[in-house]
Amino acid sequence: MDEKPRLLDRVREQIRLKHYSIRTERVYCEWIKRYVRFHKYRHPLDMGAPEVEAFLSDLAVRRDVSASTQNQALAALLFLYKQVLKQELPWLGEVVRAKKPARLPVVLSIDEVHRILAQLEGEVGLVARLLYGGGMRLMEGVRLRVKDVDFARNEIIIRDGKGQKDRVTVLPATLVAPLKQHLARVRLMHQQELAEGRGDAYLPYALSRKYPRAPREWAWQYVFPASGLSVDPRSQAVRRHHVDEKRIQRAFKRALNASGIAKPATPHTLRHSFATHLLESGQDIRTVQELLGHADVKTTMIYTHVLNRGGLAVLSPLDRM
Repeated sequence: MDEKPRLLDRVREQIRLKHYSIRTERVYCEWIKRYVRFHKYRHPLDMGAPEVEAFLSDLAVRRDVSASTQNQALAALLFLYKQVLKQELPWLGEVVRAKKPARLPVVLSIDEVHRILAQLEGEVGLVARLLYGGGMRLMEGVRLRVKDVDFARNEIIIRDGKGQKDRVTVLPATLVAPLKQHLARVRLMHQQELAEGRGDAYLPYALSRKYPRAPREWAWQYVFPASGLSVDPRSQAVRRHHVDEKRIQRAFKRALNASGIAKPATPHTLRHSFATHLLESGQDIRTVQELLGHADVKTTMIYTHVLNRGGLAVLSPLDRM
């Protein structure tokens, strides 16, 4: 398809204007390519709602994808038509929707969290403790900037979280001292890089053009920088990015196995556990909603179904024998 390179360049341009992440950019472009290939390389301008419905239905029926995967593909195509091609798609009522399983979130007990965290030390352990102690998502933790840690107020400001919304969560008092020690080491490394003519951080929303000195300022550095330098896939600049989330995921899996806990837990489970343990301790659900950054309290309500009530507070008839 001759238009393909130009079309994807336009998609990337609009994604960057909307300040979406590089991850979203890659995912959206991949779905658009799959959509075009599915329809024998016809240009999206020559297609519309029927073709979108056919593609999404094929994902559910023939490829048996999850509901979240199908929704991701839908979001990419809606972005393509609305933001790039400037066409509104009508209601897609004929799409065969992938079934979304009614799963409750996996939650660890306080003892299980303690056993896992006991296996995690150093930088990885600090990230994991912040995820649990502040109810943070994994990417929110690894993307944390120095300026967003408020030691005076024991707060962490989550910038541009899910849905591009900022929020404030708690900085556990027990992490203040180790986090300050960690930042002292990071600052020393940053000062050494500045002396070598490097040390600039990636700045979102073209702030580096508006404030050319900001990328080298301490406030904008990542709390958890990567161990080495890498090439920015958009600007091709060589800089130190944040720690790779896969490193945290691998370390967490090893800690889970070492602790002998037979639950399908991931770093995100620490966020689920944070919410559940707060509700168990009597914290009101609106406060938990704000700490988690949920737009709708109904999303937070799911944690009321996994509270520690001992088999739904029902006495088994076996125990009465």
